[in-house]
Amino acid sequence: MDKNVFVNDKKREFVTVDGVKYGRYAVRTHVVTEKDSLRNIAKKYVLPNVRPGDVVFFSEKMVACTQGRAIPLRDIKSRRLAVFLSGHVYKNPGGIGLAMPETMEMALRECGTLRILLAAAAHCLGRLLGQRGWFYIVAGRKAASIDGPCHYTIPPYNEYVVLGPDRPDAAAREAAEVLGVPALIVDINDLGGEILGSSEKIDKKLYRAILRDNPLGQSGQCTPCGIIRPAM
Repeated sequence: MDKNVFVNDKKREFVTVDGVKYGRYAVRTHVVTEKDSLRNIAKKYVLPNVRPGDVVFFSEKMVACTQGRAIPLRDIKSRRLAVFLSGHVYKNPGGIGLAMPETMEMALRECGTLRILLAAAAHCLGRLLGQRGWFYIVAGRKAASIDGPCHYTIPPYNEYVVLGPDRPDAAAREAAEVLGVPALIVDINDLGGEILGSSEKIDKKLYRAILRDNPLGQSGQCTPCGIIRPAM
């Protein structure tokens, strides 16, 4: 593997899931923008390092950026409802989520005002019952995938809101065509994650477990994709 493929600092190279050992390798790229394409990123940075049996995974945030789904904060005018609702969102240490007016505004646009209001009502009911997470159960993945800038966000995205990727299964298939191995689009952070898209039918529970500790890192690593490799 070349110098752009490595194990991120403080991350384990290997994990064992269901008795099988897997290596996880981060792939460094340049800072990806809407001028890039997923296909070219896969070809330039990942393809030279892929082996048969590998599974490649891409950050949903990177994929969304190539699709033009990163919006400058200055271009988002938040309505009063967005300001009000964002002030009542749980501040997750894994990311800003919808806890700022601009990200909440984009949730209202992406999901519809009625659905977000229903999700807010579900959140209130859940809190009365001592449970969290009901907001996103009702609002759905479009809301959960919206990300705003945090202290560790790489410029220029420290001044952007990034939406979830469009048609993640199709994006995964596009990457897989270039790579010749299965591809995943994932939403992971240091608290866990989800598999948003895949080029073929996979065991999502298995790959969530393999990626649970976020081998891509969550600071300034500039490693928006990685390789899963069964250990020999």
